Amino acid sequence: LSSPSGLTHESHRKDVEQVYLRCSEGSIEWMYPTGALIVNLRPNISPASYKHLTVCIKPFKDSAGANIYLEKTGELKLLVRDGERGPSRVYCFGYDQGGLFVEATPQQDISRKITGFQYELMSKGIAADLHTASAPCRPCSDTEVLLAVCTSDFVIRGSIQNVTNEAEEQESIIHVGVTKLYRQKSKVFQLTGESGNWRGQIKTLLECGVKPGDGDFLFTGRMHFGEARLGCAPRFKDFQRMYKEAKDKGLNPCEIGPD
Repeated sequence: LSSPSGLTHESHRKDVEQVYLRCSEGSIEWMYPTGALIVNLRPNISPASYKHLTVCIKPFKDSAGANIYLEKTGELKLLVRDGERGPSRVYCFGYDQGGLFVEATPQQDISRKITGFQYELMSKGIAADLHTASAPCRPCSDTEVLLAVCTSDFVIRGSIQNVTNEAEEQESIIHVGVTKLYRQKSKVFQLTGESGNWRGQIKTLLECGVKPGDGDFLFTGRMHFGEARLGCAPRFKDFQRMYKEAKDKGLNPCEIGPD
């Protein structure tokens, strides 16, 4: 978390401050913005790998006081306009497309303004998984499911207990009861209550129309800004079939033990 403050530059309202961030994910919170902020993302990897990175930012819900631009060789492209409201959008761009330039907008009272956003650096392949704009609700093929089992941040067998729709955010929250936990990167799925059942929540797009239903599914997906995002989710009996067929042919990309 980086938290610069504009109050230290009150006498030089056009100051430009540089911020260098080494982490692959985190957040920026700019209190009382004045002047401008150049955000330099410098992850601890070889510079030769930069071209394979995607940067994603997600503004805080109450972020205000500055415009956020993508800057390259002096040219600015507006990403987030000050005061822009609506669903919590995520903005992604290639690392080599430029850096972030955050410019404060004129304010009568800067003490009431805080500009902030979360950021993530990820490989372009993972970013493409998360933002399949062409067909975000398309069912996965057998090959895609088997690959998702090997590469996802979480893989669980479970049932849909309930679905909560958030119209403002254009998202659905799937409340999952876990039958078997194969893998999870973060502690999204946890033991709850005295019964000792594992439960958790997975988010997906509202337009996908997820509804509660009987039977178990294999849920896979990735962590994105601290939330579990749904990837491939076949019915568990279908996953068992495709896994067995691939294993019999020696084509399954990894072992998971689907029983």
